[in-house]
Amino acid sequence: MADATIIIEDILVKDPNKKAKVVTISGQLDETNIDSRAQEIYKIFEEVPGNLSLVFDFAGLEYMNSKSIGYLTDWYGKITERGGKVVISRAKPNIKDILQVVGLTQLINIYESLDEAKTSINEGVPTETAPVTEQGPTTYNL
Repeated sequence: MADATIIIEDILVKDPNKKAKVVTISGQLDETNIDSRAQEIYKIFEEVPGNLSLVFDFAGLEYMNSKSIGYLTDWYGKITERGGKVVISRAKPNIKDILQVVGLTQLINIYESLDEAKTSINEGVPTETAPVTEQGPTTYNL
């Protein structure tokens, strides 16, 4: 069974009508864990029904299977149809290659740094991650 960790943090954005989050995924997304991991992302949609943007930070992501690519495509569709934006930051070369082969790089921009990715969803204004609350960021392990 492969390990995958997801950490979800709020991003401060200039428009009070919009919400943005960084979804940091590390480890391996495969058949043993992708369905349960995907549900954690879908919970964000329930909490923020519209004007949501997501930055997927893939710096620690080592592997993703075809099913996880399918989920990423679905998340992209749900967010963009509700007025939000999806970007990816710090993807390793093997992950970039996979996303390019399936054509997702034509839809989702990939940035070399997390700061660039955050800025891109905030209409060019530099952003920062919201201060961690007493509860801290939401972390999911499998």
